[in-house]
Amino acid sequence: MNIHVRWAADQDCDAMHALVKELALYERAPQEVTTTPEIFLQDGFVDEPAFNALVAEVNGEVIGMALFHTAYSTWKGKYIYLDDLIVREALRGNGVGKMLFEKLIEHCKEIDVNQLRWHVLDWNETAIKFYKKYNASLDPTWITGKLSKEQIQSFNRSTGKAVHESL
Repeated sequence: MNIHVRWAADQDCDAMHALVKELALYERAPQEVTTTPEIFLQDGFVDEPAFNALVAEVNGEVIGMALFHTAYSTWKGKYIYLDDLIVREALRGNGVGKMLFEKLIEHCKEIDVNQLRWHVLDWNETAIKFYKKYNASLDPTWITGKLSKEQIQSFNRSTGKAVHESL
């Protein structure tokens, strides 16, 4: 299999979104995906993109991606946050994830970031084993916090609370 890794382009949005939906099924949360290929286009392929992505393809077909963005830590400075590393399920185990992840590591070196961060579900043993091959630190002490769009929109400054239930 001849795998090619390259920077994502606007014409990849449909394929990238299909990968996200496949991942959501795998992670048992298909109802959580609210993005669309159009949202990917408007958020990632503009003058000031909210994200960047690498894609892996075979014979012109996108079979994997690494979607990430630059962030900042008051303790560490500039870092890359890897939001998703996805490989089509039928093609996992062929080195596609390895190629995407290592290309991202090279990018991190090129732009001189201080850290590469990501989250992994505690039950996803396959992903955990993958990251451990890179001697990655998997920190069990941090809890992911989040507010949904509904919670943000319903926030009442006078009470200091979001009206909407937490997810």
